[in-house]
Amino acid sequence: MVQYLLTGVTGGLGAHVLEYFLAHVDPSTYAVASSNPAKAAEFTAQGLAFRTVNYDDPRTLATAFEEVENLFFVSSNTFDNERRRRQHQDVVDAAKRAGVKHIWYTSLAFGGHTSTSQVAVQQAHYMTEEMLRVSGIPYTSIREGLYTEAFPLYFNWYPTTETIVLPQPTTPSSTDPAKLATTQRITFTSRQELGHATARLLLRGGASYRDRIVVLSARETLSFREMVDLINEHHHDGKERVRVEFVPAAEYVARTAAADEGGKAAGFFAAMVSWHEGIARGEAVVEGDGLMAEVLGREPTRASERIRELLREARAKGGYTWHQNYA
Repeated sequence: MVQYLLTGVTGGLGAHVLEYFLAHVDPSTYAVASSNPAKAAEFTAQGLAFRTVNYDDPRTLATAFEEVENLFFVSSNTFDNERRRRQHQDVVDAAKRAGVKHIWYTSLAFGGHTSTSQVAVQQAHYMTEEMLRVSGIPYTSIREGLYTEAFPLYFNWYPTTETIVLPQPTTPSSTDPAKLATTQRITFTSRQELGHATARLLLRGGASYRDRIVVLSARETLSFREMVDLINEHHHDGKERVRVEFVPAAEYVARTAAADEGGKAAGFFAAMVSWHEGIARGEAVVEGDGLMAEVLGREPTRASERIRELLREARAKGGYTWHQNYA
């Protein structure tokens, strides 16, 4: 019997969960999984059992979930909600057939503790939480805070960017760009700290969190204006090089797709409109209940501190970038 099967360990969050396990947990008690079987040697060399988990191939799920007590189920990274629905249903069904004792699912914190966010990506997580509830498998859905490290994604910001183009909200409290940049806010959380807090939560066991939705998040929220100020301060020596412009959604999609340095298609930016509508409604502000601080044993790193750190570290390389900014 394997006490824990950790999926997604070659991804950002999962890698940090594994990082914590490697430092604190007997490797004989858990196994790791990736969709790429070629990664096996990398992990077996560290004394870790490896299993292939490919969400698009249900046959791999049946084998990988055998004799697993706790399944750490990292959500699919596709933006296609129908594909994600199929993948996640296959995972839940396979886990039930295999007799998995507890599923720990990585959800997202748009909307915080509520289940009312209209952001498209969050709908897929609500859908999966309902799958888990209906399955009858004991579960915990961990709504992970929005990654601080991903802040360029929300702006489509690159080191060369001087004008950040954003979609005008359909129901704005103001049409004044300066006010919009101040009132639209995001609660960001360090991805590494999320990984470590998630690992600690798993190791506490499922009894306290059975059939529950929990939120792991830091507490500081930043406005778009504050993030642009950080970029100007730490990437442009305090010069006002970067500005924000709000335009109608269709214009936002067309302009950003045409000029995108990362080669992303217009469909990507069309999907991001939903994110920005959610931000305008306040759905990216997470009212933390202190669980993350309690699990970590300290307050999480403030987003402003982490962004300063990222920009300083990357200054010599020409500026901080985020992998999802590229096709």
